[in-house]
Amino acid sequence: MPMLHFKGKSIVQTYHLTLPFCQFEPDAAVTLSASPGLHDNLLVQGDNLLALKALLPSFSGKVKCIYIDPPYNTGNEHWAYNDNVNSPMHQEWLRQVVDRDDLTRHDKWLCMMLPRLRLLHELLREDGVIFISIDDNEVQHLRMLMDEIFGEENFVAGFVWQRRVSPDSDEAFVTNTHDYILSFAKNKTITKFNRLVRTEEANARYSNPDNDSRGPWTSSDLTRREYREHDYYAITLPSGREVWPASGRSWSVPRESYQKLVAENRVWFGPDGDAMPRRKRFIAEVREGLVPTTWWSKDVADDNASAKQNLRELFPEIQDIFATPKPVKLIKKLLELATNPAGGDIVLDSFAGSGTTGQAVLALNAEDGGNRRFILIEQEEYARSLTAERLRRVIAGVPAAKDETLRNGLGGSFSFYSLSQPLDELGLLTGETMPSYREMARYVFFNATGHHLDEAQVDEERGYLGSTAKYDVYLIYQPSVEYLKTHPLTLEWAKQLPEAAGKTRLVCASHKYVDSEWLLTLRMEFFQLPFALTRFRG
Repeated sequence: MPMLHFKGKSIVQTYHLTLPFCQFEPDAAVTLSASPGLHDNLLVQGDNLLALKALLPSFSGKVKCIYIDPPYNTGNEHWAYNDNVNSPMHQEWLRQVVDRDDLTRHDKWLCMMLPRLRLLHELLREDGVIFISIDDNEVQHLRMLMDEIFGEENFVAGFVWQRRVSPDSDEAFVTNTHDYILSFAKNKTITKFNRLVRTEEANARYSNPDNDSRGPWTSSDLTRREYREHDYYAITLPSGREVWPASGRSWSVPRESYQKLVAENRVWFGPDGDAMPRRKRFIAEVREGLVPTTWWSKDVADDNASAKQNLRELFPEIQDIFATPKPVKLIKKLLELATNPAGGDIVLDSFAGSGTTGQAVLALNAEDGGNRRFILIEQEEYARSLTAERLRRVIAGVPAAKDETLRNGLGGSFSFYSLSQPLDELGLLTGETMPSYREMARYVFFNATGHHLDEAQVDEERGYLGSTAKYDVYLIYQPSVEYLKTHPLTLEWAKQLPEAAGKTRLVCASHKYVDSEWLLTLRMEFFQLPFALTRFRG
């Protein structure tokens, strides 16, 4: 497979593995939930790379659908890469503001996207799918990067949607009226798209000119666009005329299959029996729903102008609204393809912006009675004033809305979180950044085993977190410096543990008073808070 090479790739290739752990800090003042927590819809304010890393202990391999709308890198956005990469030389280069005169702006954009896509891949369910909005500036680079991370065999489709209708007379060459949405599966062999609901327009294409007892039907060409000797033969029409496929074509079925279709009255020769044969397909036999196409017009998914108008409807007091918000109808259409009403499918948007994805999830749930959940991440300050407020308004109802459902309110809830400062050795020792026991437990268990913590198994009093096929995991910890100083792993504590039953016992603590010989005898491995965890993964 061709590989995409760009400046800085070697620096960011494994950068996501070195990211520090941040904990989620709830904000009750912004939260709209009777029962806030990670089981709720989530809106997280903070750097999306750190937020994605912080989601791993609870959501790795659990997200059914991801939609992101990253910067298009047009050269007019004046964005700057702000990840704290370890190379001073690359830091200076990366953090320069990107504009049209920056000859390495594509390299910087790819440096920004690579670690985020790797974390998104890890968060996605095995049958999950990711959709990424993009335009001509980076679509070719993004496709190659996605081939590398997700595998080119997992490419699903490149959707094209009509983002604007009217031409722009100021354009030097042409008016660009479309954007792309690239779609990849985590594992295409087990990923299924839902069929779209059949429309009245689609049903109107079926009729019954020969009064067939099987009901309305439509017809399709009985030839294929290639020559196959076995399928190239003469057909005698009911009128007596003999016909052959056009040059370079052949019939789409062998002679035996054609004769069977005729016997079952599944071939249409026109009202006079003298037209080229066409295959009849009955509406009663068509699989429920429509197979989606890759072209989505304004009628199918709305456009940017409609999205701006809808956003103004929610925020009439804001004059300078988002320049190019995505339509709710567009995101709903993607969710209809990739998620199901029941089952609590999780939808993630790590470039949340004004919160369109959150509204789309709530709207679709209100429409079909589903229980999908969303996780939105937005680092800008407007995460509180705009994104959270939008969710609040559509949940409660918007009196001026044209849509009746939106006027009455979509219902639902969300919990608002911000990111703490990264957990580091000095902060843990001084007590400046000390997560709760449960927060540390999720982090320790996931990083030590690669599995999610089952909180029902946790016994905080005896430090037991749970088991996997290989390990029993223990955590000696409380968010107190004094506790950490006075509660090491001791031989006395180790001997009171139950039998290991053939498993290795992983014990996480601030320090230990047990030598290596005793650890071996007790089938025990020690790792010090909060480091050296990933080597145990399994």
